[in-house]
Amino acid sequence: MKDLVLASGSAHRAQLLTNVGLKFRQISSTLDERAIEAPLDESDVLPEDRAEILAEAKAVEVSEKNMGAWVIGCDQILAFENQVLHKPANMEAARRRLLLLSGKTHFLYSAVVLVHDGQTVWRHVTPCPMKMRVLTPEYVGRHLADVGDGILSSVGAYHTEGKGAHLFEEIGGDLFSIIGLPLLPLLQELRSQGVIDG
Repeated sequence: MKDLVLASGSAHRAQLLTNVGLKFRQISSTLDERAIEAPLDESDVLPEDRAEILAEAKAVEVSEKNMGAWVIGCDQILAFENQVLHKPANMEAARRRLLLLSGKTHFLYSAVVLVHDGQTVWRHVTPCPMKMRVLTPEYVGRHLADVGDGILSSVGAYHTEGKGAHLFEEIGGDLFSIIGLPLLPLLQELRSQGVIDG
């Protein structure tokens, strides 16, 4: 297998790659994502395009410092009623986030790109519609107390692979993409490029 790098500090994304047996290095991008997003806020950039732009920027930055490696860049955007929501800053913000999404559908757009020697060779975005059930404030409080502040790493303030599954009526897409990495399309591309055996 060729030199493979995950340009993300996400433990969840790293675990997905580890679970399927990939050997890789994990190197976080040092880019300021909010600075990259600022001009996007001033234009009508679609959420899925925003996710792809951020994933690509991070991967290119890491690739330029690791020539020869195949670099995986990822990003996930939560879109709700024509606005992009970011990770909650604290547990009170997480509580407000869950109550905002209660009984409604939002979308997660999970982007993944593959970059080699500073050049993007492949891009993919998976849209995931997420229909949350109606939640009472009391239930949200008990749920957040149970799961703890680890959910602050999630843009939606939930982890569907764990107790966050209780929050939903329906989910679309696949669990890998909901976690933040469209794994099956990525594996197919890595095989096509000869990066992994296939």
